[in-house]
Amino acid sequence: MAEVVKMPKMSDTMTEGVLAKWHKKVGDKVKSGDVLAEIETDKATMDFESYQDGTLLYIGVEEGNAVPVDAIIAVLGKEGEDYKALLEGGAAPANAEEKKEEKPAADEKPAAATAEKSASAKPKVDTSSIPATVIRMPLLSDTMTEGTIEKWNFKVGDKVKADDSLADVATDKATMEVVGYEEGTLLYIGVKEGEAAQVNGIIAIVGKEGTDIQPLLDNADGGDGTADAAPAAEENGGGSEAPRGATSDAAPTATSTGSTEDDSRVKASPLARKIAKDKGINLNDVKGSAEGGRIIKKDIENFTPSAKAAETAKPQEAAASAGAPAAKAPVVLPTYTGEEKFTERNVTQMRKAISRRLSESLFTAPHFYVTMSIDMDQAIAARNKMNEVAPVKISFNDFVVKAVAVSLKQHPAINSSFQGDTIRTNEHVHIGVAVAVDEGLLVPVIKFADGKSLSHISQEVKEFAGKAKGKKLQPAEMEGSTFTISNLGMFGVDEFTAIINTPNACILAVSGIQQIPVVKNGVVVPGNVMKVTLSSDHRVVDGATAAAFLQTLKSLLEEPVRMMI
Repeated sequence: MAEVVKMPKMSDTMTEGVLAKWHKKVGDKVKSGDVLAEIETDKATMDFESYQDGTLLYIGVEEGNAVPVDAIIAVLGKEGEDYKALLEGGAAPANAEEKKEEKPAADEKPAAATAEKSASAKPKVDTSSIPATVIRMPLLSDTMTEGTIEKWNFKVGDKVKADDSLADVATDKATMEVVGYEEGTLLYIGVKEGEAAQVNGIIAIVGKEGTDIQPLLDNADGGDGTADAAPAAEENGGGSEAPRGATSDAAPTATSTGSTEDDSRVKASPLARKIAKDKGINLNDVKGSAEGGRIIKKDIENFTPSAKAAETAKPQEAAASAGAPAAKAPVVLPTYTGEEKFTERNVTQMRKAISRRLSESLFTAPHFYVTMSIDMDQAIAARNKMNEVAPVKISFNDFVVKAVAVSLKQHPAINSSFQGDTIRTNEHVHIGVAVAVDEGLLVPVIKFADGKSLSHISQEVKEFAGKAKGKKLQPAEMEGSTFTISNLGMFGVDEFTAIINTPNACILAVSGIQQIPVVKNGVVVPGNVMKVTLSSDHRVVDGATAAAFLQTLKSLLEEPVRMMI
């Protein structure tokens, strides 16, 4: 008997999931334990395994689309089994393939339906018979509001298959592929490389070559306005190729380099095209150094106009100066010139999410900061001894995590969070450890850290760091922190402050160990000092409480044997 497969709840905060990739297609045999699909939450992408045997009869969610938890995403059963009754009343989105099959062809449309359409009181353009499909910006994460087209893998006029990756899209989590799920000709591109489009905005149209797609653009319900914008020369719809001399935004507006041929079809990065426009350089005169002859920024900066262009410019300058009245030669003063340069890059979706969350934390929670210096001489000696016998190498960060965990048990007010009308004091200790990745910052959580040994903590931190850099962290591994540590000691930082990772009440900023002169027993001697700064939410923690916590932390790190008791 056929059974529905629903979107699983993969974390306690998950409300919907994005179908990142299907590993099976309709008609495939599936065994219990087979990976059906990859599902993306707001934290990570995970494999989703089947819990039953059978044939995949139905796929209800296209790759790249998001659906709520418990929505129907597939049906498994016996080959040829009728499963339609299972979908009645379900929340499953219509399968793209089934919609395509159910849509009547233009020459099969019933005459009665045509008559009913013409009899309608309100005129409306019927686009159902147009042999083309609109491709919209998919919702690739539950926090995504727009996506940036990093790269188009096809150009207008190219033939594409149903499983071809049309473009690479950057979201707030990662860069992912957008698949068109339609076979035909790429008739229209609505968003240029490097530009962003709102979720559900039209980004492309695929269909039969020569199709008039203007009605689809005129009736683009749910679009973001992208479809109404006049496309560039190479992106004109209607199936007809734009004229070679059509105006493009890359055409020179200042001094020409000599060539007047339209350069809108030349392969170039968006930044290179912009710089070329500003400098009046025609891209037809530039040789690209990137893959496939694509022109990039350095090609424009290193470009020297040809001799032909220079010769063309000289008569023009001479003609302009011929009619000008003679003037006195100006006084020549020494000039000091330089070249103003800058580079720009688009803000990634992950960076936007980090900016939003940290801004909310800083401007909502009243922060205050307490700094303390810690003598690390004994910690250094203890670490050296431990690493002679420890199964894994123990770092100073592991010492800090363990000391913080023990300190939190003695100062539960620090291990709290502001809940609006209540303050939650956590009896368990889950410590988040900030890990830097290329796109931003991730915070895996060492759970029940107070009960773990230094070796256990060290091994867990190393595993999480590797997963973070490989983008394999699971949402459950980044949830539930009650306190956070941000350590920049490995960069030699003397001192810094950190923004609280909500809903935690505090975060500890750990700096590097500095060799400085210190006074011990009335004598100036070399010492190893580490500064730590506690950022606290003043709605939960007072200054005296923060200072007491740091005193306990200092005593544990200065006498490491105490944290082992």
